[in-house]
Amino acid sequence: MLVPVTIREVMNPTVETIGPDLDAAAVAELLHGKDIGSAVVVEDGDPVGIVTESDVVGLVAEGYDADTVTAADCMSTPVVTIDADDSIEAAVDRFREHTIKKLPVTDEGDLVGIVTTTDISYYLPHFTRRTTTSSGSTADRHHRERVDTAYEREGWEFESLGPHDDRIETGDVVKFTKTLSQEDVEAFAEASGDTNRLHLDPDYAQGTRFGRPIAHGTLVVGVVSAALARLPGLIVYLSQDTSFLGPVDIGSEVTAECEVVEDLGNGRYRLTTRATADGDEVIDGEAVVIADPIPDTA
Repeated sequence: MLVPVTIREVMNPTVETIGPDLDAAAVAELLHGKDIGSAVVVEDGDPVGIVTESDVVGLVAEGYDADTVTAADCMSTPVVTIDADDSIEAAVDRFREHTIKKLPVTDEGDLVGIVTTTDISYYLPHFTRRTTTSSGSTADRHHRERVDTAYEREGWEFESLGPHDDRIETGDVVKFTKTLSQEDVEAFAEASGDTNRLHLDPDYAQGTRFGRPIAHGTLVVGVVSAALARLPGLIVYLSQDTSFLGPVDIGSEVTAECEVVEDLGNGRYRLTTRATADGDEVIDGEAVVIADPIPDTA
């Protein structure tokens, strides 16, 4: 099921607060005693900074007296916060922009919780994925015509880009587009056994948070699989990490785009995988595949 997730749903509502005048030794004792990694510094009810374990350790390592230095002296400020009703994607952007790992959460100005990169990674596994600079040359990439699929349909579109027609290379990109029709949804429900009424019963779906029927999440991921099948070679799925970013309406045109970002050796490759529905991003993640040679029986 595809559903946008807000900070309110993933945050820890228990957040430890301290005053700016608390000495660093007491801060360290609090963090150790509570087995927590940070405390939010609050003044007159407003968050003004955040102190982490590394802040205190760094201060002591520099030779400061932990009994005389205060939280205000070692806290990170101004504090970066996020609203409880913001999306988890907004939190990812803030983590990356400010190079931080913890965000105090506010609701109409009140401190209501804290969210960390670990909390987010449970919902967006690709947030913690390895980043690898593409080493493949893109200068001589061209549109590859051959695909080893059993058949193609009118209305399906694909584009496979890379320097070689017979093998994969880092930097290769493949795209596949199709419309997910009512017939597709019904056929998938029958084939998979997933007859959740959210996808099949308009009256039932009207009372849900979506207000209408939506396509199965796994059916949408299937478009990613279809894109991968149009890479050179015999492509075999090994793994797929997927984050669902929004619902897909039945009848939407879905485009999956996959890029080879790492050669893992032994014919294995890591790819980023994303999909859009009528232009809106609905899937983000990564996959690992094996690219075997085309069999002689082909």
